Amino acid sequence: MQVYVNGHDWLARRMSRLRLTFQRLENAFLSIARPERADRLAREFARLDWPRVLGRFARRFNPLLWDLLRPMQYYWVTDQAEYATDVMFRSRADLQSLYPALLRHATLAYRADDVMRFLGRKLDPRFQGEVVSDLKRRIEGARIKHRVKRNWIKMYDKHGRVLRVETVINQTREFKVRRVTRFRGRIRARWTPMPKGVAFLDRTERICRAANRRYLDGLADLQDPGAARRAFDRMAIPAPTRTRRLRGFNPADPDDARLFAAVLRGEHVIAGFRNRHIREALFGPTDDRLIARRQATRVTRLFNRLHAHGYVAKIPHTHRWHVTNLGRAAMSAVLDVRDNAFPAAFARAAA
Repeated sequence: MQVYVNGHDWLARRMSRLRLTFQRLENAFLSIARPERADRLAREFARLDWPRVLGRFARRFNPLLWDLLRPMQYYWVTDQAEYATDVMFRSRADLQSLYPALLRHATLAYRADDVMRFLGRKLDPRFQGEVVSDLKRRIEGARIKHRVKRNWIKMYDKHGRVLRVETVINQTREFKVRRVTRFRGRIRARWTPMPKGVAFLDRTERICRAANRRYLDGLADLQDPGAARRAFDRMAIPAPTRTRRLRGFNPADPDDARLFAAVLRGEHVIAGFRNRHIREALFGPTDDRLIARRQATRVTRLFNRLHAHGYVAKIPHTHRWHVTNLGRAAMSAVLDVRDNAFPAAFARAAA
């Protein structure tokens, strides 16, 4: 007899009885009002009295257990255990901006010993088997799966709102469990290969939970490129003001790059900069008052564009400006790409 049990459905019924607010879409929770309480409830699932629970199913679907097979009972085993850890995002855009970088990191950075470590094992010369990382793209999205023999851990997105890391165990004997056994007439506790019986479902849950946490911890150091991409996109978009829209900046334009370099100069960090400082940095000194006035007017327009994009701010009660945190990050990144990242990438592509 085969029984399939859905833990998400079980948890949804428990939360409904306790009147916990949640939003569910198919087999995923998009939001939960009290996630800590839901997590504690979910951990109770593996600690249920599964022989008794499954025994009721057996008596319902096998009527012979009521008479002819009355002294008999099933020995219940966990044929396959799937344990998922979901990271819920507030918006689809937040996950979609981060997910490609997570896939790339999991595909390129994780080696065989990393995959073994995620599943609580060490790479040993006596290991007989294969460790495979597999990336597949389907209509509903992309997923990465790391397989060790017939056990694996995988990552994918659910409905564009939930990042799911899931450990699947088919071979329980690849893991150890501490059991009290009789050995040579003595009773002792030893670490032995874990059987498939449902009595060890709690141990299976702890193994899978630890594997998912190690995998997520490995992804935690990855920087979210979403904020940088959004700042980069906003740089080229015209910025609205009270009267009109001021055009954006082009990272590939050498004039814009010179402007960024001028306002980011080290001597402006403490006291800020004035129109004259940027004018001389861009156009050089001049003794012609008419040319200087035209250049100053042009620099004022540049200051207005920088201010509209949030890159500079006026120092109160002065004629000086200073670079904002957003401006320092965005403009420094543009200069770094022009001077370092792009030449290196161009050289690699041309080789």
